[in-house]
Amino acid sequence: MRLRLLIAFLALVVSFVANAAFNVAEADRVVFGETKFPVPVEPEKVGTYPALVKSGAGYFYDEVLEYRVWLHPERGAFRRNGGNDYFVAFAQYERALAFSQRSKGAEEPLVLIRQSRYVNEPIPGKFEVVNGERLTEWQVQWLVGSKRTPGAIERFLEEHKK
Repeated sequence: MRLRLLIAFLALVVSFVANAAFNVAEADRVVFGETKFPVPVEPEKVGTYPALVKSGAGYFYDEVLEYRVWLHPERGAFRRNGGNDYFVAFAQYERALAFSQRSKGAEEPLVLIRQSRYVNEPIPGKFEVVNGERLTEWQVQWLVGSKRTPGAIERFLEEHKK
């Protein structure tokens, strides 16, 4: 029993240390005017999601959570977070894009999405449906036509049969 508690405690510490290396610097929860891409499902939660998530894949998304602009001190971004990379979270793509264009050391915005059912491609051309929550960062343009709707995964699999 003590060993289990020790292992659980160590896992918690390792997780905390890993996430501490990357950090949200600010959260902009403002949505104003028209927007080209979806607004987060819960704008009040922008900036509260874990920094370390999956990257790409899945073919479909269920919810937009936030837009992220990653900043790199080694590329000229303001030094904060102990000199480690960090990001600013936004509720609106246009505000994230404007920030990235005027900030030294900034990447173009990414979007943090939630997937609850998605398509995995473990090897090229082999597709499998996965049920279970996953948070991942996507390139923003991948949102176009990728919202999971009833039957979307089944149509995708039918179109990609070998």
